[in-house]
Amino acid sequence: MNEPLPGNEVFNALKNEECIILACNPRITIGVAKGIFRAAKELDAALIMELARTECNHKVGYTGLTPKTFSQNLKKANSDVKHDVWVLHADHIGIKEGTPEEIQEVKDMIAAQIKAGYTSFAIDASHLFNFKGKTIEEELAPNIKATIEVANFIKEKIRGNGFGLEVEVGEIGRTGKEGMVLTKPEEAVTYIAKLKEAGIKPNVIAIANGSTHGNIYDENGNPIAQTSINIEQTKAVAKALRDAGFNVRIAQHGITGTPLEIIRGQFPHGDILKGNVATLFQNIVFDALKKYHPDLWQEMFEWVLKNKPIPGKKPAEVFGKNGKYAPKVFFDKIYAMSDECRQEVEEESYKSACDHIKAFRSEGSASIVREKLQG
Repeated sequence: MNEPLPGNEVFNALKNEECIILACNPRITIGVAKGIFRAAKELDAALIMELARTECNHKVGYTGLTPKTFSQNLKKANSDVKHDVWVLHADHIGIKEGTPEEIQEVKDMIAAQIKAGYTSFAIDASHLFNFKGKTIEEELAPNIKATIEVANFIKEKIRGNGFGLEVEVGEIGRTGKEGMVLTKPEEAVTYIAKLKEAGIKPNVIAIANGSTHGNIYDENGNPIAQTSINIEQTKAVAKALRDAGFNVRIAQHGITGTPLEIIRGQFPHGDILKGNVATLFQNIVFDALKKYHPDLWQEMFEWVLKNKPIPGKKPAEVFGKNGKYAPKVFFDKIYAMSDECRQEVEEESYKSACDHIKAFRSEGSASIVREKLQG
């Protein structure tokens, strides 16, 4: 059946390897998902497929998908490919207020994800930060409390079956008076220590290390590469976690636009165990729609400018940053794309996934997972 594996089994099998697991976000699954599965199968690479709470939830996120339909679409895309080492991951289960009502909403969504066959979860309570705290522990206390409660809920629902767990400290993309706010090594260590004390054992931790989500533009509205990831800060956090005796690796968010030569030559493979690539695959779909269905693309473009404007920004940048909200509105039209368009989406997704798997040095990682599981 090629069902997704428990995330912890894949993370544990590869935690001491110098590779990064490709974590793909196919916001639009048609064409994209099959191309990614083909790449992972051909290169024998472990794979993670994921969507965030805002994108896909039990009330339908901005992708137009629910956990059930996302899971179904992925399994259908993999039905011919039959790649056997993959994880179905709930990315960015965001908790921004920490109220009982929000926590219950999150639990309801997770219950739907578990029912749909998700095998890994990323609890993101990084927005909960006590700015009046006098110690690191006091500052992180709201995040710690919410993460523990939600993680325990997952443990209770899954009941003995393994699952992957990602947690987050430091809000990704947040800026302060002096620029990007970065996660300090001592923050990561304190955070993981408190979770461990409560019986919560994360596999990976997402940190604020200079990355941002989505497409990036300069002050003139021109698209530019993602080069702001602070490699030294990432290594420092990873070393601090190792020195503290924690088997927790880094989940690198916001990789879209990062030059492959930086990934190959500068990323600390192994310290970073999970690498998220999302907007790249959305861009592939939009480019194909513009080529094969220009009227639909123009309709989407105009809808985004009207309904999701960004004051002071040029139209191309507005669409580049907020085009992600269009798939839900134009869901039926997008998924009715021509066979020619779908084939191009699949091929470009396949090529991009291959490029990243190679840059991540994760060729052959699926065999390592199989051997560890058989052993």
